[in-house]
Amino acid sequence: MQLVSYRRRDGADSPRVGIADGERIVDLVDAAGSRPGGHPVPGSMLELLRLGDEGLDLARKCLDRARDTGEFSAPASEVRLLAPLPRPNSMRDFMLVEEHVRNSFGSVPAEWYRLPIHWKGNPDTVIGPDDEVPWPHYTDKLDFELEVAAVLGKRAFQVTPEQALDCIVGYTIFNDWSARDIQFREMEVQLGPALGKDFATTLGPTLTTADSIDISTARMSARVNGETWSEGTLGAMVFSFAEVISTLSVDQPLQPGDVFGGGTIGRGCGLEMDRWIAPGDVVELEVTGIGVLRNTVGQKRLAPGYGIDLVRTTA
Repeated sequence: MQLVSYRRRDGADSPRVGIADGERIVDLVDAAGSRPGGHPVPGSMLELLRLGDEGLDLARKCLDRARDTGEFSAPASEVRLLAPLPRPNSMRDFMLVEEHVRNSFGSVPAEWYRLPIHWKGNPDTVIGPDDEVPWPHYTDKLDFELEVAAVLGKRAFQVTPEQALDCIVGYTIFNDWSARDIQFREMEVQLGPALGKDFATTLGPTLTTADSIDISTARMSARVNGETWSEGTLGAMVFSFAEVISTLSVDQPLQPGDVFGGGTIGRGCGLEMDRWIAPGDVVELEVTGIGVLRNTVGQKRLAPGYGIDLVRTTA
């Protein structure tokens, strides 16, 4: 099952939650009608995920009802998909694929094999399919990253890896756009990345439930202006999603709507190939079973004339 957030093309309503069914989008609220006990039907993806298994059961019943009646859905061409979670509860991005680490840094630090290394993203700068990606004024080397992310559908606190796996509701494509030049400047101070990452992360186009995809074998590719730059699979990870979620949950509660990027696959970004995107480029990331996440790169923004001059390279 593929869960989506969307708006109608006329833009007359607020974001809605639905289920992708081939060339149609089933509307959850319309198909549900009501919930037992008079409880409101979830109006957003985050509200749906907070219901846990009940929420998934509701979505499946709505899909069945729409198929049985031929009602409660609209052609996909008449809606605009948003990020499945327009505002995640939180975002973390891990580096779990060895080839990407080796290609990016030349060697793999010993601690990488021992710790689930990650950074925390900005849930307020999530953008969706077909949105324009902002090009920050302070970077000359904007980059994409081809990743899959796991999304929690249950609270996880002090859970085993087996229990953590049951907390994953599904997977989506995760593209943490990266300002490479300022990212590496930040990391010279052994903090970050922050300015190098926090301006934009793309999620989508669907949240495919865990029972509908094998993320270890799903084919992944990245295209720029129609040309294939990267192909592969997530393959072997130093730690599984279940292991990192279990590890984090030992001392901190994790919540439905938390997003965990698994890290870029080998040769899954321009940095690894020394190939760089430009303003106006169309970047398409595709994962079999999830869909195609397409974005156009915006023009480089002008420096604002206030705040700290981030472009300067001398003290």
